[in-house]
Amino acid sequence: MSDEKPSKTRRKQAVHELQALGEELVELNGNQLATVDLPEPLLDAVLHAQTITKHEARRRQMQYIGKLMRRVDPAPIRAALDVFQAPSRSQAAIHKRIEGWRGRLLVEPAALGELLAGYPQANIRQLGALIDGVEREREAGKPPRSYRELYQALRALFDKA
Repeated sequence: MSDEKPSKTRRKQAVHELQALGEELVELNGNQLATVDLPEPLLDAVLHAQTITKHEARRRQMQYIGKLMRRVDPAPIRAALDVFQAPSRSQAAIHKRIEGWRGRLLVEPAALGELLAGYPQANIRQLGALIDGVEREREAGKPPRSYRELYQALRALFDKA
């Protein structure tokens, strides 16, 4: 029974996945696109899609790209796209980490001690003053200047580590 062909739903899902991969190719800039090894017809279709502004024409071109993608092994293309997207993912992870620490520092009194245990080079006076400044600004209804400065101080601390 392992010789059964995939269901129509599964085939349609695979086609949509390939079309989505093609859409990601269209979003690449010229330098990134040049590093991806694409067959000539697919490359031409992607370059043409980048110039199309009309919605319906772009939709049809994306379907055509999806059709061309069925003839290509998507694994190397996916790997190349993952390389381009990796830096933004790591930046997002760093941002979440900094936001998490900033939130903890403002809510939990013990968080500053934990931060210093993990990062002994941290300037406790500066961080303490910024935390106090955030609380004062919130009470006075002032713009969040210290809140931003706390983020920048944490980012500098994590970049040194």
